[in-house]
Amino acid sequence: MSLDRFQRVVSSVDELTELIGVPSELVVKKQLSELDGHMQSFISQSPFLLLGTFGRDGSCDVSPRGDAHGLVKILDTKTLLIPDRRGNRRADSMRNILETGRVGLLFLIPGLGETLRVNGRACLIRDSDFLASLTVEGVQPQVGIAVEVEDCFLQCAKAIIRSRLWDNAVRDHRPTLPCFAEILIDQTKIAGETVESLNRQIEDSYKNKLY
Repeated sequence: MSLDRFQRVVSSVDELTELIGVPSELVVKKQLSELDGHMQSFISQSPFLLLGTFGRDGSCDVSPRGDAHGLVKILDTKTLLIPDRRGNRRADSMRNILETGRVGLLFLIPGLGETLRVNGRACLIRDSDFLASLTVEGVQPQVGIAVEVEDCFLQCAKAIIRSRLWDNAVRDHRPTLPCFAEILIDQTKIAGETVESLNRQIEDSYKNKLY
């Protein structure tokens, strides 16, 4: 069983509106069609974002992107440029962008409850003059994600407050999970691979292959 187990499924916008109500004038009017000064300042101070995409077949992906503060370059009030740093080469986000050209971004700043949401069109670029501006530690990304902003707005802090995401007591608590290498060994069952050998690969990747 999956979703079929649920008997009371909300099936219309009218039903949803009846349940949760309608947004206030403030919530409606805060959505802008381009980045104002406050949003640009937020992006310039954000070291982390979540990149949401979907493919032609409807498959979805959310990918974390992190770097130093100002990881995303602001070209103008309607255009952002995200570097593609070294990763696992799955390229799920970029494959989806090639298929549908749509993205949703969520910017976070450590210690701040409010977040910034940006939605729009996207494409993959290889323009050297633009990519050169994204160089870090002497390494220029091979590809960048250009985003044309269609709508953007600041999100209130309720979710961050409820999760206590930036709370020191919560942050100091170590999750009771196996290490990353143990989890991957259990999931992939690759012949000849051990936790120790995979740990060495992961540590080398974290230390020497960030850019």
